Amino acid sequence: MKLVPTPGARLLFHLDRQEAFLLPQILQLYPRIPPAHQALSRTGRIPHPEANQQLLNEALAEQRAENRQQVLALLADRQRFAPTKTGGRLSLAPAEVEWLLQVLNDIRIGSWIQLNEPEATPPKLDDVSVRDLLFMEIAGFFELQLLAALHKEE
Repeated sequence: MKLVPTPGARLLFHLDRQEAFLLPQILQLYPRIPPAHQALSRTGRIPHPEANQQLLNEALAEQRAENRQQVLALLADRQRFAPTKTGGRLSLAPAEVEWLLQVLNDIRIGSWIQLNEPEATPPKLDDVSVRDLLFMEIAGFFELQLLAALHKEE
């Protein structure tokens, strides 16, 4: 995934064949973080914890649904994501790059959660966990590529 210098505010990326295949596949996984995973408070020392947690869950569900629609719109919009002879082309506004980073981070962290949140010890791998590990690594790869491109722009 290479940033192509262009005039204007949009960022244009060239994706090789593998990247052009993998990006839509990985984005289709969104959302990946389980809805009940994000607690409003770890201590429970907030007023009306159940009601406030419910409000958080509803807001997150709404945001995830909106992001999911934006993912589908991105993948369907040939002006923003299109195949080329050598792979693919991705054209994003700076705000879309920030949004895409959030989506990819959800996929990466959600996959890590599915692996039981391993830290120093690698997870035990079976057919399902190998897939989750690949999802986590692929999402992380795309995050790093986008961050590197943003760094070059500065």
